[in-house]
Amino acid sequence: MIEVVLNDRSVRKLKRELGASGSKEIGGVLAAEQVGNGRFMVIDLSVQRNGTDSSFIRDPVQHRAFIQAFHERMGHQPGRFNYLGEWHSHPSYTAMPSVEDFDQMQSLVEDEEQMSTFLVLLVLKLDANDQLLGSAYGFRPGQPPVRGRLTSIENGAVREETSPLTRILATTTLPHCVVRLLSRTELSYGEPQCPTPKSDS
Repeated sequence: MIEVVLNDRSVRKLKRELGASGSKEIGGVLAAEQVGNGRFMVIDLSVQRNGTDSSFIRDPVQHRAFIQAFHERMGHQPGRFNYLGEWHSHPSYTAMPSVEDFDQMQSLVEDEEQMSTFLVLLVLKLDANDQLLGSAYGFRPGQPPVRGRLTSIENGAVREETSPLTRILATTTLPHCVVRLLSRTELSYGEPQCPTPKSDS
């Protein structure tokens, strides 16, 4: 199971930035501490504010400098404190990854220049009550994405997106299978299972 926990600072920063950005998509990278097996605490996150109403493309140079500064602050302990992945907002859509988001994250984790073999994507927004709403997904090379649990230190500071979504992931690196992203009433965490191909005989 993957669990991504937002600390109080991250919650405040996200709410402030999402509120200020209105209908524009924003995003950045996640700096986290591994606090358990499959459990990560987001300590800080970068913010890039130049998205449009329907898209966000991050600037790698800006966020690389943010992660380098994070390593320096944490005393260069990459086994404990490290780059966890990406985040961006969907102010006008459900807080779930789009097909393009899935493809981009899979391409990123498959990139030979990318040192991480595991990355997380958070998609976030403010709900009608200006509370955080989001979803978390984990990515590994050659594997289908995995739905993770998104929580916070402060109880109730973030809610998980409950909208059901079905995506067919068909890329050069992934098996052709359907990953069903279940609604909250039947939410399943862990490795999605692809159907066994039928024999030609």
